[in-house]
Amino acid sequence: MQEALEEAGKAYRLGEVPIGAVLVKDDESIARAHNETILANDPTAHAEILVLRRAGVALHNHRLLNTTLYVTVEPCPMCAGAMIQARIKKLVFGAYDLKSGAVRSLYKILDDNRLNHRIEITAGIREEECRMLIQAFFKNLR
Repeated sequence: MQEALEEAGKAYRLGEVPIGAVLVKDDESIARAHNETILANDPTAHAEILVLRRAGVALHNHRLLNTTLYVTVEPCPMCAGAMIQARIKKLVFGAYDLKSGAVRSLYKILDDNRLNHRIEITAGIREEECRMLIQAFFKNLR
């Protein structure tokens, strides 16, 4: 989660919503990313999507089997869907997102038994640090 927080810090300094993500396989960081929606003019350039894309290239596979995704904020519906498509094994996130969280807060997409893949979930890791970073970002915008 420390590396994901570092990525979120990069996003903060660039004026992006400070969310960071790191994908790990066999205790090795495969890819890391932070939000780039503003810089890339791309509404899909969330940290989770970017890290999945980079990991697919690094592993030469669209299936990211036996990987763990660390992300500072609970993923949105788009990102939760991408994680299912990528077949990640485990998600670890920090802060809950009460407005658009699709894992525990608003929706529970990863728990839907109609979908063909299950992802282990660990929530609230370094929650206060993750929450404080994103709250500081939005406070500074006001």
